[in-house]
Amino acid sequence: MRQRWEPMHTAKVFVETNFRHCRGALLAGSVVRGQETATSDLDIVVFDETLMSSYRESIMFYGWPIEVFVYNLSSYKDFFEKDRKAAKPSMPRMVSEGIILKDSGIMESIQQEAKALLEAGPEAWSTDTIRTKRYFITDVLDDLRGSDDRKERLFCVNTLSDLVSEFILRTERKWIGSSKWVIRSLEAHDHELAVRFVEAFEHFYRTDETAHIIEFVESVLEPYGGRLFDGFSIGKAEAERKPEKL
Repeated sequence: MRQRWEPMHTAKVFVETNFRHCRGALLAGSVVRGQETATSDLDIVVFDETLMSSYRESIMFYGWPIEVFVYNLSSYKDFFEKDRKAAKPSMPRMVSEGIILKDSGIMESIQQEAKALLEAGPEAWSTDTIRTKRYFITDVLDDLRGSDDRKERLFCVNTLSDLVSEFILRTERKWIGSSKWVIRSLEAHDHELAVRFVEAFEHFYRTDETAHIIEFVESVLEPYGGRLFDGFSIGKAEAERKPEKL
């Protein structure tokens, strides 16, 4: 195995070796934020105007696992928009925080575009969306309360952790995330609330008691009307609409 180089040097050599004619490139991810671990990789974003479309590739390079995200000068905008609609801004975040490795005069404007998207936040949830989310959270809560099977409760709790973290953040027009970015997003929004969230779920995993989770979830729903079952419907108005006479 080759000796592992320093991250910045590795990234620069990687770009020069594999994307010599690109217009711009940057290093992003955990090594830039100072959060790298023993298993961290190098996230490298490349802008190459000669490509017809975008692609992503995983490569080992001088001891480093590298995830390279390659775009032309218009295709990255599609990924920015896709992330914005999903409220999971992984690509804009990488671009905004990245350290420039190569620049032919395009990187400042692209990074400013990413930062503006992040600062604007995701679209607000509609009243109907909030009602729908309340209903589905209520449904899982009821499944949790009624189950006497540990295996079933585990999956109910796992589902609740995703639904409730999303509800907390999206009702406040905050970005959400996956995996480790769930707790990072919660902590960035409200550290105290994130602590309560983790404590409630940890208590279940340690003791199999559901009361703490149920209480926490109900406290999250309460400002928006609490649990929702009676009177909820989807598609009823459209189903009852009579066709117009010709």
